[in-house]
Amino acid sequence: MLFNSLPFIFLFLPATLALFYGLARLDHRIAAGFLALASICFYGWWDSRYVLLLTGSIIGNFLLSDAILRNRGRSRLAWGLLVTAIAANLALLGYYKYANFFIQNVNALGGGFAVPYIVLPLGISFFTFTQIAFQVDTWRGLARERNFIHYFLFITYFPHLIAGPILHHAEMMPQFGKAQTFRFSPDRLATGLTLFVMGLVKKTVCADGIAPVAQITFAAAETGQAIDLPHAWYGALAYALQIYFDFSAYSDMAMGISIMFGICLPLNFNSPYKARNIIEFWRRWHMTLSRFLRDYLYIPLGGNRCPAGQRYANLMATMLLGGLWHGAAWTYVIWGGLHGVYLMVNHGWHRLREVLPRFDTGLAGRTLAVGLTFACVVVAWVFFRAATVDGAWTLLRGMAGANGLHAEGAPYVSNQQILSILLLLGICWFLPNAYQVLGRFSPALQEVEATPRLHWRPNLAWAGGLGLLAALSLSQILSGAPSEFIYFQF
Repeated sequence: MLFNSLPFIFLFLPATLALFYGLARLDHRIAAGFLALASICFYGWWDSRYVLLLTGSIIGNFLLSDAILRNRGRSRLAWGLLVTAIAANLALLGYYKYANFFIQNVNALGGGFAVPYIVLPLGISFFTFTQIAFQVDTWRGLARERNFIHYFLFITYFPHLIAGPILHHAEMMPQFGKAQTFRFSPDRLATGLTLFVMGLVKKTVCADGIAPVAQITFAAAETGQAIDLPHAWYGALAYALQIYFDFSAYSDMAMGISIMFGICLPLNFNSPYKARNIIEFWRRWHMTLSRFLRDYLYIPLGGNRCPAGQRYANLMATMLLGGLWHGAAWTYVIWGGLHGVYLMVNHGWHRLREVLPRFDTGLAGRTLAVGLTFACVVVAWVFFRAATVDGAWTLLRGMAGANGLHAEGAPYVSNQQILSILLLLGICWFLPNAYQVLGRFSPALQEVEATPRLHWRPNLAWAGGLGLLAALSLSQILSGAPSEFIYFQF
């Protein structure tokens, strides 16, 4: 079920809210159990066959975590149980997400294996990583959850289940135990609806509106068609903006829905195109994935405690695996590798600046830093979006000017689409994000500094403006089938 679909907006969400708070007046445990059941129904709307897979994964992980918890005094047994839990989770993820990729690459080297037809279950990367983190923290003594309903809800909670954020037990479990969570609040409802509508507009108007430019350009690149400099950049920028507003939309809508249920999610998206370097970009883009990779991969590899060479190798390994997490294709591996190179250069530059004289570059320097960071990100997005490595190189050659300023048969981009790209870039760089607009009302678990201008108030003026935006979004939904979010495929 899609957040931007009419059944979700007018049936599932209001019915689930009403029943959740109605049952909460009787018993909080019943309400929590109902919300977990509703989340399973939300997941099963896509394909009911994978409900058993998700449920089996949750039950198996809960039993293993309980065994680890009961045997923590016997370190060797607890360690064996942890290894078993991690291996089982990775085996499940590996089969559904990487089996075909592995067989195809073996066949490319001369193998003759049949490639099975495997449908990737929605959200498998997210619920697998969430449970691996929980197992590790149980072994470390940081998690002691024995309430199965709370654990089941923690994993299945539908606002995050399909495309994140990747939740941490220490953030969520205490909220499931608070009486305040189960009390209906008009203020929370208004705050959540505001954030939801903001996200809905980003998805239906901004992301879906610019998507055709990216689609046409990347499709042309896959055929090997020569693309000239301006049109290559139009297509690359269009995709950079599409994925920005698409992921920002999902993050806003997920957080808004969760606030309606009295639960705050961790911030997962914080104006990443305003970043002045790649390190800052990864502190703003998919923040919970960055946190997972740091805490459960980079730091265990040695993190910053190693000599420089090993530290850079750790960075590269982390980003390569982060790229592979997004998809079973060499394009994702190259995307991760590019960001690994960017991070190594960025860390090396920081080390160099420690021995250079300090100087303030001012507004011009900060602007140049943002522009350079954005350009590097856009180049990497080409591999992320392209269906093949050859298609990516075709587009990059056009972006480098190899086909000149006017190539015959280049994809058509209208003046209106160019203006749309400029407008969306302006929104990314010069306007506060939704969390800053709602900062005084604590929309996220982390504290977000409220913007001094354009701050939201629960009044008629804001309600009227948001009503118009909601009407615009609904008109876009009614004009065609709602599109999936980009991160659904991961």
